[in-house]
Amino acid sequence: MGLNDRDSDVAVVGLGSPIMSDDAVGLRVSQMVEDLHMEGVDCHQEAVGGLDILPVIHGYKLAIIVDAIQTGEYSPGTIMIFSESDFDQKINEASSHDVNLPTAIKIGRQMDPDIMPQRIMYIAIEVEDIKTVSETMTPAVEACVESAKNAVLHLISEFRS
Repeated sequence: MGLNDRDSDVAVVGLGSPIMSDDAVGLRVSQMVEDLHMEGVDCHQEAVGGLDILPVIHGYKLAIIVDAIQTGEYSPGTIMIFSESDFDQKINEASSHDVNLPTAIKIGRQMDPDIMPQRIMYIAIEVEDIKTVSETMTPAVEACVESAKNAVLHLISEFRS
């Protein structure tokens, strides 16, 4: 099976760690979308960053990446939606992971342009605590999971219409 032979056209990729409190929010949102069993939507929960994200999103038309960020500029639980063109200004500094996602995507576009998604969207959720080892999230971040799931569903329907 070639990389472009995916049965689904949409990937929802939740990034994070299930044991670092609010860092699990992307994983939780992706799992909630997965539980809806939507036609043509593959959900992934990944603890990867940087270039390791590329094979996960190759071959889809739309990739929606859901991740925790910690800017300190917004109250915890704030949901922000970025397109690829917004990446440079906003996400470079804010991403809670070592890896720079915008750079990875640029490299992917240069190396494998034909198998990269036509559209990549990024849902970033402002978090409070990503340092405490805990399987529970802070109340403000827990409270935004449903809204973040709805943001994912909105992006999918917008892309398909």
